[in-house]
Amino acid sequence: MANGGQWDPTSLPIRPGLYINFVEAALAQITGGARGVVAIPLFEYGTAPAGKFTTIETEKQATDLLGTSHNDAVLRALAGGAKEVLVYTVPEISAGYTAEQQFIDLRDAFEARPFNIFVYPGEISPTEQDATLAWCQRNREEGKHFMVVFGGTAVEDQDPTVGNARSIRLADLYAVNLITGVVLADGSELTSAEYSTYIAGLIAGTPINKSITYTDLPVADVTKRLRNSEINAALTSGSLVLVHDGRKVKVEQGIVTESNASKRGKIRIIRARQAISTDVPATACDNYVGKIDNNEDGQMALINAIKAYLEQLEINNVLIAPIVTLDPQRPSVGDSVFLAISYVEVDSMERIFLTINV
Repeated sequence: MANGGQWDPTSLPIRPGLYINFVEAALAQITGGARGVVAIPLFEYGTAPAGKFTTIETEKQATDLLGTSHNDAVLRALAGGAKEVLVYTVPEISAGYTAEQQFIDLRDAFEARPFNIFVYPGEISPTEQDATLAWCQRNREEGKHFMVVFGGTAVEDQDPTVGNARSIRLADLYAVNLITGVVLADGSELTSAEYSTYIAGLIAGTPINKSITYTDLPVADVTKRLRNSEINAALTSGSLVLVHDGRKVKVEQGIVTESNASKRGKIRIIRARQAISTDVPATACDNYVGKIDNNEDGQMALINAIKAYLEQLEINNVLIAPIVTLDPQRPSVGDSVFLAISYVEVDSMERIFLTINV
């Protein structure tokens, strides 16, 4: 998939399409994704046919396909807010077929499908976590953008340093790592890996001009309540933490695993960039690539369309001060157009500092 992929000024892509580079303070990086669809591979699915994709939008659809014994992960994603859940029933391991190959094949299968957030229904090994993140990163470089939500086992959830180490190992702007298990109203517990399907639905269902920070969650408690110092250490490591504030359970802060000493990556910011990286190439492909002349009139038509899109995001408090111009460093001639796009990202108000003089 060429459109929306990275491009290198020293080696321009060959395929026709629109390529975007976001340039940040000291880092040039593509960020992408979109909204609404959670992808879940299921290894247990009852009598449902193996090796099939199904889009599920309601509890009834999930139960009809999977029965009541295997629909939990899908229902959690829908309850979190996902518009749709793209389910793939993973074929069982057969003779001469390894577990590693099973994971490779399921990821290859999802690669040809559109979705926004990818999540497993439960625990997977560190090896497969690493492989899944590498898969996500490779797709990003090729122009397919999605986030991945990870979690851990019940044992790992009892030691936040283990979860934080996982966040550091899986550090990326596209990765979210939940380190907190939850207690449901009936007293049963879910590991962070199991509850990550709800978090995936929450991320997918939250508008790109909103944050999941301090979102109330429909659970009774967390499996381990963290001290203030432990919460601070988790946030610094890029971990997604759930806390019980004495009244209810909430998301402490909506962050991705990529972080540094001065700035934590925010899910809201990444998803806004994802929308731009997805929508602009899609519009260009539908209306501009191969359809208009690469002259002043055609270039202005493309610039005005992108600017109008960004201005809509500005109206909706996603960004401010959008600017779209021809790139002065690279001439737009022949069949190539180079644009320079800039804007200021809008974050949520998450820390309020008061100075009270009496």
